[in-house]
Amino acid sequence: MGFKIGDSVFVLDEDLSGIITAISNTTVTVEDTDGFELQFDMSDIVKKGDDSFKNEIFSKKSLSQAVSEKESTKRKTIVKTKGKERYQPTMEVDLHLHQLVKSDRGLTSHDKKILQLDTAKHKLEFAMKKKIQKVVFIHGVGEGTLKLELEYLFGRYNNVKFYDADYKKYGLGATEVYIYQNVKPEY
Repeated sequence: MGFKIGDSVFVLDEDLSGIITAISNTTVTVEDTDGFELQFDMSDIVKKGDDSFKNEIFSKKSLSQAVSEKESTKRKTIVKTKGKERYQPTMEVDLHLHQLVKSDRGLTSHDKKILQLDTAKHKLEFAMKKKIQKVVFIHGVGEGTLKLELEYLFGRYNNVKFYDADYKKYGLGATEVYIYQNVKPEY
């Protein structure tokens, strides 16, 4: 662009305009509306009233088309959760022994079972205190003794309903517990 002293210019990337007072190689001195003189590179300014810059930017599209694209309202996409996902349990408790202790060396089978049942009781009471409505206890298939003990434990609570958990997700090795929030627990 050909600039000369006295041209009114805008400064790109800044809210600044003024009049050119001096030109030296590619450096232009601009006096702003407050009387301050600032130096800019020629590539950082554009002439006022010069449509060449606007035409350069909007060479492929018309100005009105670009403005209409900018002003058009885009619909926000709302992520919908599927019905099944909405009712998925909020808490999972894995009762497999390797999840509860670092090493089961030295523990009898009775000690292991007591540890698993104590963990289940503690987590169930925690869920009741925190008003968590659904809890899945993952016990594994095995011989089924832990599952029977858990059913006996859950049966002692009057505010609890229990049933097999989702087969697709857990197979036969999990029990889902539903905790009624409006019933006082009795043991």
